[in-house]
Amino acid sequence: MVSESKVTVRYAETDQMGITHHSVYPIWYELARTDLIKKLGITYTQMEQSGVITPLVDLHCRYIGVSRYEDELIVKAWVQGLTAARIEFGYEVCRAGESKPINTGSTMHAWVDAKTFRPMNMKKRFPQWFEGIRQMMEENSKPCPKTY
Repeated sequence: MVSESKVTVRYAETDQMGITHHSVYPIWYELARTDLIKKLGITYTQMEQSGVITPLVDLHCRYIGVSRYEDELIVKAWVQGLTAARIEFGYEVCRAGESKPINTGSTMHAWVDAKTFRPMNMKKRFPQWFEGIRQMMEENSKPCPKTY
């Protein structure tokens, strides 16, 4: 399963050259990742209320092209890796109506107990959620090839 989130570049997201600032892409990744999790029938709020948080462990972001003020973009997100202790998401940003990405990336997150901040075994603690995520990942092996 791939989530596709629409984004229109806002003026505040551009730099003095009129190009989308590099720091904005990880924010868009979060938007798409949140939409993807909702497709499972849960939300980040529900996960956190259940005692699960997912701190960022690693971030990769590759800039291939540029976007500018008022460009309409599609941010794709999918699960590309899953273990009992971690989850990895892949991302691709394209202009609406185009297939060539202007940005690709990935984020790795740990499954952590919200009270203790210790790593947890998601497969044991929430097997139904873990299985749903695993199935989501398998439905879509390599939906958008990595370009880095």
